[in-house]
Amino acid sequence: MALPDLTPAPPDREAGYRLLDELAGQETQDTTLRGLDELAPGFPDWIVTSLFGGTYQRPGLELRDRQLVNLAALATLGGVEPQLADHVRNSLRIGLTREQVVEVMVHLAPYVGVPKALAGLRVVAATLAEEVPDAGAGA
Repeated sequence: MALPDLTPAPPDREAGYRLLDELAGQETQDTTLRGLDELAPGFPDWIVTSLFGGTYQRPGLELRDRQLVNLAALATLGGVEPQLADHVRNSLRIGLTREQVVEVMVHLAPYVGVPKALAGLRVVAATLAEEVPDAGAGA
């Protein structure tokens, strides 16, 4: 059985910043990235260009699917609560419902352990309490 060809995804800085704006909003670029750039010059641009302008641009997964994977991976890692909260917000912005985000954490329990699933749920609950707009709520 032949392996599928992996499509190259050359980094595209402009596409990365457009996608980040779609996911996280301009305020992330104005505050978070600027603050990080003051601390570690060039690092935020590298993240945006390589991740959002590279990995995210690959074919094979829709943005919704990538967000589901991100939620699961970050909850599984643990210790990355700010990034998990950001991806909860991002997931809601692109159309996942609150129920779907919660269900990701519940679904993880038998695979990664109840403590990590509970920790993920705590982050989700705190983030949802911020009154994050749910793009799927009006649908």
